[in-house]
Amino acid sequence: MPATQGLIAISSKAFGADHGVPVTLQTVSDPLLYVAAGLLVGLLVGLTGVGGGSLMTPLLVLIFGQSPSVAVGTDLWFAAITKVAATASFGYSRRVDWRVVGRLALGSIPGAAIAIIGFAATYSASVVDHVILRALAVMLAITAAAMFLHRPLRLLGLRLAASHTHLERRQLLLTVVAGLLIGLAVALTSVGAGALGTVALIWLYPLRLPPDRLIATDIAHALPVTVIAGVGHAVLGHLNLPVLACLLIGSIPGILIASRVVIRLPAAITRALIAVMLLVAAGRVLSAS
Repeated sequence: MPATQGLIAISSKAFGADHGVPVTLQTVSDPLLYVAAGLLVGLLVGLTGVGGGSLMTPLLVLIFGQSPSVAVGTDLWFAAITKVAATASFGYSRRVDWRVVGRLALGSIPGAAIAIIGFAATYSASVVDHVILRALAVMLAITAAAMFLHRPLRLLGLRLAASHTHLERRQLLLTVVAGLLIGLAVALTSVGAGALGTVALIWLYPLRLPPDRLIATDIAHALPVTVIAGVGHAVLGHLNLPVLACLLIGSIPGILIASRVVIRLPAAITRALIAVMLLVAAGRVLSAS
């Protein structure tokens, strides 16, 4: 085995240690391909803000042959670290609406915990991977649809805000429910914290959160729920550290480069392009499940 492969090849049976079902992590046969994938997704995240990161898990499964559970666990840590880089790059921290973050977290953290407990209670790795693949295909399709419906959902939210007098109480309940669904989706598939969180906030808080505060608030909420879900998957052995390292080597420079690009496509066009890619990925994942 070449030296570069030997240094980063890894095999683990952490999941099987407690459950009698081994999960073997794929070796990193060509680190440069993983670095290139990280660079691609980093550029997409930096250029679009949301949506691009949803492509990493299908890439790991379809292109690199990682098991669905390991792909999700690795992508959760990849997403958490790249969100830190994006937050530092864009300077979002001063624009966060922490009250809305708290409402979302009331639902998302228990939602993520429920999904992780469900994985821990399942004694068949093949069942876990099958559930993840099906859920991933559904979430990719939902995320694509949400990106297409970005503007109509905002207009719907504005109409609801104008027509309801007791909106605050409804907002609280709906935000917690949205957080619960996002937490479940993130822990199941690693998809949803960014794109779906943004759509939920656009619909629920069209007046309270202008675009810069909306993205900052979404990222502030996505970070803790992604880390919590990532910790749960890591405990179950669903994490390939060499793959994660290679992805980050590519993604962090990609985000920093993209954040400084002056010429950008209109937001509607970038959302449409990402949505089409997500729909293609959903179809491929569904056919593989």
